[in-house]
Amino acid sequence: MALLNLGEDPWLVEYESCEKLYRDIMEQLMQRQKLSRTSDKYSHLSATIRLRLKQYNNEVGQLKQKLDITTRSDSITAAESERRTRQLEILHSNSIKMQNLFQNQASSKAQEDRIRLMGDAGASAWGDSQTRDELSNYSADQLKTDQKRMLDEQEQGLDNLAQIISRQKNIAHTISNEVDLHNEILDDLGTHIDRTDNRVRTETQHISVVEAKDKTCIYWVVIILLFISIIAVAAI
Repeated sequence: MALLNLGEDPWLVEYESCEKLYRDIMEQLMQRQKLSRTSDKYSHLSATIRLRLKQYNNEVGQLKQKLDITTRSDSITAAESERRTRQLEILHSNSIKMQNLFQNQASSKAQEDRIRLMGDAGASAWGDSQTRDELSNYSADQLKTDQKRMLDEQEQGLDNLAQIISRQKNIAHTISNEVDLHNEILDDLGTHIDRTDNRVRTETQHISVVEAKDKTCIYWVVIILLFISIIAVAAI
């Protein structure tokens, strides 16, 4: 059976959505590569990329399931089924590429931080890439300067970490205050509900009394009318 309305096929629409998501994730990975691993933006972007990678894999899985269904139902031709299978393979390959890039970025950033904090082993006195002449030219003053620079960078990294922890603490306090406020509101609401319930019960009792009195009055009116009727009949 020939495939009709390819431009409006839901499978093709979802496939284009996957491709767009792939381009967006790659753009975010490029932005992440330029950021410092200790920055808030790096952490936020990393969390966003993780979620979007999971979304991408889920959408690719859904596309595969739908392709299997349409292939079994002969809704598309064999050639079209093969073409879409190759497209899915490309999507899957892109997923592996993005995952590897994401992990490699984290590893390279960690390595850069270690080099920044501990110093490049290749540039130290114990490195294998320098000759003895170059090591002899590395003065004590230069060594002190490099050590001071590394300590300053390490302290800066610790300061950034302390700021992040402080912000997380403030967020936790804010959430705790919001929860306490909501609990107070719920307590007040419960008190108002209890008061309203008591008033409703009291008013219900009053209504019952009024209804009983109304019924008694009706009975007396009927009795009086009967008494008057008896007297009128006796007089006749």
